[in-house]
Amino acid sequence: MTTESISIELTADEALVLFEFLQRYSDSDTLRIDDVAEQRALWNLACALEKVLVAPFSADYPALLTNARARLRDGD
Repeated sequence: MTTESISIELTADEALVLFEFLQRYSDSDTLRIDDVAEQRALWNLACALEKVLVAPFSADYPALLTNARARLRDGD
């Protein structure tokens, strides 16, 4: 796994709503929006990531994404 890190900021409300969303996914293995606040929190998270990530705007983005996915997968 790469050692490079990034930092983003979330409000306490965003963090709580995202935690519940992810916890529900962890428990059910189903991604679903149960409240419009979850959609807003996800949009806000995407915006925060857009502000700090360079890779999505790189010409070799598909390869960067493939490599990142490979590094994050659990071992067999």
